[in-house]
Amino acid sequence: MSWLFDPLQHAFMQSALLAAALVGVTCATIGVYVVLRRMAFIGDALAHTILPGLVVAYLFGWSLLGGALAAGLASALVISWLARREAIREDTAIGIVFTGMFALGVLLMSTQRSFRDLSQMLFGNILGVTSIDLLLIAGVALLVVAALALFHKELELTSVDPLYAQIVGLSPDLVRYALLFLLALTVVVGIQAVGVVLTSALLITPAAAAALLSNRLPRMMLIATLVAVGSGVGGLYASYYFNVSSGAAIVLACTACFGVVWLARAVLAPR
Repeated sequence: MSWLFDPLQHAFMQSALLAAALVGVTCATIGVYVVLRRMAFIGDALAHTILPGLVVAYLFGWSLLGGALAAGLASALVISWLARREAIREDTAIGIVFTGMFALGVLLMSTQRSFRDLSQMLFGNILGVTSIDLLLIAGVALLVVAALALFHKELELTSVDPLYAQIVGLSPDLVRYALLFLLALTVVVGIQAVGVVLTSALLITPAAAAALLSNRLPRMMLIATLVAVGSGVGGLYASYYFNVSSGAAIVLACTACFGVVWLARAVLAPR
């Protein structure tokens, strides 16, 4: 059993495992709503539109997470505002904001001679998580999970039948703005684990695997959480022993879990 406990002797691995678990719980729980509402493209867009916020914060010596949060929230609001205009469809608005913000981030990155520090924003550095980062990640995880639990009925009703929700007095647009706010927070903490490029995978893949096994929301969240946290731990161990990228290993572990679930469902499903 030494292979299981040897990595735990290092403080950076202990912090990384805790961060992976917290990010996994956060991404998995809100990811179920992302999949249910068919918002996968928005999750992917937010993961990329925060890049200019990260770069600006890096250039001026500000908080990277603060810069990412500002860019993420601004992007979410602009996407929602454009989508409400009759002349532009939501997928078009997402594409415009997504490509424009990401291109701006790349342009700002090109002004720097060294890409070493900035590349961590793209691919993550979960092994470099600090105590302050852990506190912030834990705070966001608590906020997101608590908000999802508190407004579970409103989120579920507006996700399944927005027209009926409007009839009974709920505002689907207001609920959507709140969900986008929580999604932006989740994406910001996710970049610390797997970076801008791979964050959307943590939001979508565990929830997609859970959707193959259950259609009940609480059970889907539980399954998605187990997949996300298990993939985080398994990916970190794989990166430790095989000396590969931790963020990529975590996402590939998620993908492998989805593949196993899909294959098992295809084989065991009644014909």
